[in-house]
Amino acid sequence: MERHIADFHLDDEGDWVAELDCGHHQHVRHNPPFFERPWAVTSEGRASMIGAPLSCILCDRMELPDQFVLHHHSPLFDQDTVPPALLKAHQLKSGVWARIHVMEGSLRYCIDSPSPQTILVDPEHPGVVVPDVPHHVEPIGKVQFFLALYSSAPAG
Repeated sequence: MERHIADFHLDDEGDWVAELDCGHHQHVRHNPPFFERPWAVTSEGRASMIGAPLSCILCDRMELPDQFVLHHHSPLFDQDTVPPALLKAHQLKSGVWARIHVMEGSLRYCIDSPSPQTILVDPEHPGVVVPDVPHHVEPIGKVQFFLALYSSAPAG
């Protein structure tokens, strides 16, 4: 999934790491012939790449960024009280992730794009919602669920 470079930092070994707008980090080494990233070795080159797209395999795998923390959870919804906005295509804003926790029953978590898919979410299998990705949910019969929202921990 394409994400955008928000910033850079050095890791403990002195290699440059791109901080992506999804919250994940990715090394951006210039290591010919394996990686051709001459822009990574200068401050001007890195600055020119702020906002540039970079493929994030961790978003493809729907992995919540390690450093993200719970900042809010919804009330418990059921098949009758699920907000209408969750039943139609919508998306989380950049930098916010969610987990769908089903307490009873099951629902379909439908990812509308960029790679449409449907995931069955039940008490044993929570769903992970990636930011900026259109999706909706479809209750299957009786269901109870809530959303846990995550974002990066505040500095300090």
